[in-house]
Amino acid sequence: MSSRGSRVRSAGLVRRTSALLLTATIGAVGPGLVPLPASAQETQDTTGYATPPNVDPSRLPADTASPDENYKQEVGCVERDLDNNTQLQAAPWGQQYLRVEEVHQLMRNTVGSAGRYAGGEPVQVAVIDTGVTAHPYFQGRVQPGADYVANKGQPGMEDCDGHGTEVAGIIGANTPPHIGFKGMAPDVEIISIRQSSQNYAPDDSPEPPPAQPPAQGDQPGGEEQQPGGEGQDGGGTGAGQPSTGPSQDGGGRTQEDEGAAGTLHTLAQAVVNATDRGVDVINISINNCRPADGSITTGEQELQAAVNYAANNDIVVVSAAGNLSDRCTQNTGDPNRPNTIVTPPWFSEDVLSVAAIDETGGVADFSIHGPWVSVAAPGTKITSLDPAEGSDRLANLTIENGETQEIQGTSFAAPYVTGLAALVRAKYPHLSAREVINRITSTAQHPAAPGGRDNFVGYGVIDPMAALTAIVPEEEGIQPASPVALPSDMPPPNDRDQTPMIVALAGSGGALMALLITLFVVHTIRRNRTT
Repeated sequence: MSSRGSRVRSAGLVRRTSALLLTATIGAVGPGLVPLPASAQETQDTTGYATPPNVDPSRLPADTASPDENYKQEVGCVERDLDNNTQLQAAPWGQQYLRVEEVHQLMRNTVGSAGRYAGGEPVQVAVIDTGVTAHPYFQGRVQPGADYVANKGQPGMEDCDGHGTEVAGIIGANTPPHIGFKGMAPDVEIISIRQSSQNYAPDDSPEPPPAQPPAQGDQPGGEEQQPGGEGQDGGGTGAGQPSTGPSQDGGGRTQEDEGAAGTLHTLAQAVVNATDRGVDVINISINNCRPADGSITTGEQELQAAVNYAANNDIVVVSAAGNLSDRCTQNTGDPNRPNTIVTPPWFSEDVLSVAAIDETGGVADFSIHGPWVSVAAPGTKITSLDPAEGSDRLANLTIENGETQEIQGTSFAAPYVTGLAALVRAKYPHLSAREVINRITSTAQHPAAPGGRDNFVGYGVIDPMAALTAIVPEEEGIQPASPVALPSDMPPPNDRDQTPMIVALAGSGGALMALLITLFVVHTIRRNRTT
């Protein structure tokens, strides 16, 4: 009796163990048959911070065309290197890569110029930057616009930093035949709007006390007067003599830097100013970079409303995609969840943002990635106009952190695209701003990515010749090309839904495992009975 009871208890234990093994087996081979807990069924948010909130038109700022506060010059303006008399006559690699010389020949053979409409009126390009120096190679085609840094002289015609002149040179410089470097659209008219400067800083010096009348019995002028604290070109008291020497930063210009001039508020005003002037294209090679946290600041809302205002008024807005820096980290991982937001490129519905490539044709290592990148253009080993006051030379070096470096950055890739947009406007004056952007993106050298676009170079490196000659289906009322299955000897693709087969195989596997366990249990019970 004791032996039989032991066998019964043993069989019960085996059955319970078998049931547990069967449940575990079905759960392992057939997870689709077991409902997931509610927490595992939540839909993942795939939008992240890649898409900004909708435009709020009420945030459009009124343009004051003046600085938002008093700034004074703290650093001497960029100077020409008088010891270097090297003549830069060879065309830079980026210009050769884009076949700029052939593009100019095409434009002159078809339109009559490279940057003017058929009637002779120049395409107007607003350069919102650090100002533009009236270099001789502009041939008088730079006009004063507005100045949000200092109220002196002609607005926008001082470039203390040197950045804006180099940007404008890539757009519209017209050099003599023996010099290889030329602007992308050498016949355009440039409207200079100075909006930022790293050589100017907020003037926080105290206001001087009002002059007191001399005390009774004092003789005016009897005491030697001390010189006032007004600094030369300082724009405020206590500035003293600005330090001398060039002060360029080849990486670009960021907004709202401490101790510098330039905020998103004045950048938005500058865009409004250019729009109200009726320009054809706006170049913004300055931007703001911050960590992505799902929010939008007041300044960003104003800038978003401003670029939307420009786009709705038939203006092509081109912006640099941004450069790596301590405050601007690279976007990696999920493209829908960037860790860094760059404006104005973030507002890609209304902005054509430009990444930089190097001489290998690959994306430059300093170029910020993001789902808002539209196209790419050369951004390394840049040659442009020497921005020093009174210079008639070119420049291919800059001073950054006290060291001489090559000129590079997405700041200088953007003006190549701006120049191309000006040429497209001249050759196809009937196209709207958004159609100009579509022509540039659809004719770019698409990367090998789904939809012909990625987060590194957008729709690819611009192809100026194609942009000026190709037939764009949307413009001709032609349906875009769609993939067509070509005949072959291969069997048709198995594109059926595989879920039923997977469920059936999982169930069969579970049943087979259950059968094996059952046979094992029966065999064990029989063996125990025979003992």
